[in-house]
Amino acid sequence: MKKTTITIFAALLMMTGVMAQTIQEGMGHLYAKRYKSATDVFQKLIAVNPNDANAIYWLGQAYFNMDDNTAARQLYEKALISTNNHPLMMVGIGHADLLDNKNNDARQRFEAAITATRNPRKGDDPIIQTAIGRAIVDSKTGDFNWAVQLLESATSKDLKNTEAWLQLGNAYRKAGEGTGGGKAFTAYNKALEVNPSFAVASIRLAKLFESQKNWEFVLKYLNEAITRDAKFSDAYYELFWYHFLRRNFTEANNQLTKYKESKLPEADIQDEYLNGQLCYVSKDFDCAITKANNVLTVSGTKAKPRIYKLLFYSYFDKGDYQNGLTNANLYFNREKKEDITPLDLKMYADILGKTGADSITLFNAYMAAVNADTLITSKVDMLKDIAKKFKDEKKRNTEAAVLEKLIETKPKPTINDYFDVTVAYYFGKDYPRSRDKALVMRDDKFTDQIYGYEWAFNNSQIIDTVRKDSIAVPDAIKLHDFVFQDTVKYKKQYISASRFLGGYYVNDAKDYEKSLIYFQKWHDSDTANAVKIEEYMDQIRKMLQQKGTKPAGATPTKGATPAKATGNKPSAAKPKATTTTKAVVKK
Repeated sequence: MKKTTITIFAALLMMTGVMAQTIQEGMGHLYAKRYKSATDVFQKLIAVNPNDANAIYWLGQAYFNMDDNTAARQLYEKALISTNNHPLMMVGIGHADLLDNKNNDARQRFEAAITATRNPRKGDDPIIQTAIGRAIVDSKTGDFNWAVQLLESATSKDLKNTEAWLQLGNAYRKAGEGTGGGKAFTAYNKALEVNPSFAVASIRLAKLFESQKNWEFVLKYLNEAITRDAKFSDAYYELFWYHFLRRNFTEANNQLTKYKESKLPEADIQDEYLNGQLCYVSKDFDCAITKANNVLTVSGTKAKPRIYKLLFYSYFDKGDYQNGLTNANLYFNREKKEDITPLDLKMYADILGKTGADSITLFNAYMAAVNADTLITSKVDMLKDIAKKFKDEKKRNTEAAVLEKLIETKPKPTINDYFDVTVAYYFGKDYPRSRDKALVMRDDKFTDQIYGYEWAFNNSQIIDTVRKDSIAVPDAIKLHDFVFQDTVKYKKQYISASRFLGGYYVNDAKDYEKSLIYFQKWHDSDTANAVKIEEYMDQIRKMLQQKGTKPAGATPTKGATPAKATGNKPSAAKPKATTTTKAVVKK
């Protein structure tokens, strides 16, 4: 253990000399996200000294930043042997374990590295603590509270360790789950106090305010990063996206030019993706496709998934749906699940619809997009858009299923929401479900509104064709009783219910007296047809007079049968609402 400790502190001493300047140069490239330049520096150091643990460690960190976990792991595992189990290599392998979701393995390696460098008098080594903190913060499932403890200890022992302050700020944010902003702000500023040119801390401050949607301070700290280091590439990259997302494309292009210049002599074909984005927003889809294909030609399998996303979107908006679907599948197969956005999933559902997917597949694809969104307002807006899409395509039952999800999602669904799903099921000819939704309005949610009474009756007339007394008559009576409070306002509904009940009692129940009551109500409200209705009523009166001399089933003479006169049931073949329109419902 003593030999290992001496080696570690010898390395720390080297960081104050010429070697430190070179390591710091590589770290500067790494912080600025000039990864090729960073790896070049570290590889040259390793070429001079193959067992340079610091250079090996930071080369592996560069690989992690390039999303090449395999290369980093192989580097550390090989160096573990050549450096005689150097603790930094243990931490590096533990870092790889964390990224591979092997948390228990990572913890064992981290604790072994701490034990190997522990000084009986000074305690744990701050360099090892910082490296472990960095690894945990870089993961999605690490023990962030432990990272805070390690990094607080490291900064207390070495107040000038800018890397420790940087990672402590990051750890506060992850451990705090949105509540660690104040401590993170302090930690990043501590790093800047130690080294005013430490531009990466300004970037982290910008990201801190970005999470709070405080855009004034985001821009402030991005510009501050450039003031601290005029060649800090990541600041220009972030400024590109800042202006791009605000549709200030001219300034975004200016920042893109500065970004590329700041990286020289390094050049990365992946940066063509940014040019492709500018082509896309300019609706020059052929340009965007060309830029993306250039990246694929040079990068091959190393191309980032976002290239396929650009192709997916560009082909879709160009109208080439088959190529769009091909690239969409490539994108979803290669992108990390956590980096796929709800908009990506919605666009995928859109393109499935353009390439012939069935309604069930489409519904499931759209619901995946909705479920991926974390904001209720965004979910609601998306569901409304999806419902309209299915309505426009006359897929009314699928529209209704989407509207059911809308009601489930909204904290306080309105009567319009229930009305819309009721009507969608109705015109989709799913009358039982349409009636069920109407009953929710009538008997539970909106008992003082006409719509549940009306649409329950509209549906029950179609459903209850054999035994009209089971649901159609009770629904008609409830509608009649509701509208009786204002027969002028609800004239159409009053006529519809009275006509139906009059026809039922004369033709089915053979209760001529009750039938006459409802025919009289129909007669009094429907003045335009009063003469014809009076003829029906005369027939019923004759039936009453003949009652007792003729069989109970006797009917009026041909041509004047009240049953034929009712005619109020919507056609089952082509449903048609006969009363309130949706426009009346909307406030």
